[in-house]
Amino acid sequence: MARRKEAGTLKLCILSAALIGGLALPAQADDKKLELSGFANFTTDYMFRSISNTNNGPAVQAELDATYGIFYVGTWGSNTAFGDNIELDYYAGIAPTWHNITFDVAGLYYTFPGADFNDYFELKTGASWSGDAWSFGVNNYYSPDFFQAFGESDAIEGNVGYAFGGKLLNFFAPSVSGTLGFQSYEQVASDYVYWNAGLTLGFLDHWEADIRYYDTDYNTTECAINSGNRNACDARVVGSIKASF
Repeated sequence: MARRKEAGTLKLCILSAALIGGLALPAQADDKKLELSGFANFTTDYMFRSISNTNNGPAVQAELDATYGIFYVGTWGSNTAFGDNIELDYYAGIAPTWHNITFDVAGLYYTFPGADFNDYFELKTGASWSGDAWSFGVNNYYSPDFFQAFGESDAIEGNVGYAFGGKLLNFFAPSVSGTLGFQSYEQVASDYVYWNAGLTLGFLDHWEADIRYYDTDYNTTECAINSGNRNACDARVVGSIKASF
C-alpha cells in the first residue's frame, strides 16, 4: 500500500508539472506547423511493460503520428495474442517544452478487435529532459478500468538514455537506454516491478536496430494470472529493427 501511495503522489507531481509547462504555450505559438511521421518495426517479441503480448512470438508493428505545435495525435498497431490477434491503439496529447524539459499529457485508448471487453483507456502524464548526450524521463500511466477484471491500474516508470558521439565502424550511431517501472492493480493481478536495458544502433538516417534485455519480478503463477501465459514474464533478450519517416 505504501508503494501505491508514493506512486500516486509522484503522479500528481508529474501532472502538476505538465500543466505548469503549458504556460509556455504562448512562446511556442509561432512554431506551429503540421508534421507527419511514423515507423514500421519488426521485433522478435512484443513486450509491454516487460511482459510478452504475443506469447513469446514475433510481431510486426506500425505507427503514424501528426503533430501541430505542441499538439499531437496518432495510432499504433501490432499483432498480439488477444482477440483477433490484432491490437490498434489511438492517442492524443500535448507536449509543451520549457528549456530542455518536455512535458507530456495524453489520453491513450487500447483496442483489441474480437475481444472488445479488453479495451481500456490510460491517462499518461510525464516529463523528460534531454541534453547533448544524456536524457532522463519519468512517466505515469493511469487506467480507471484496465482489462475490466483488473479494475484500476497505475504504472510509474523512469527512463535514462545516453547517446555516444561519433559513429561506430563509421556507420552506426550507438546509444544505450533503460527503463525501471512499477505496475499496480486494484484487483486480481499482483503488483510487479519491471525493467529493461538495451543498445540501439542507428544507421542510414531513418533505420535503427535494437537489442534489449527485459525482466520482471513475477513468478510463473503471478505471470499466468496477469497474462494467461506462465512464461510471458521470463527474462529474455529481444531484437528489433525499425524504419522511420
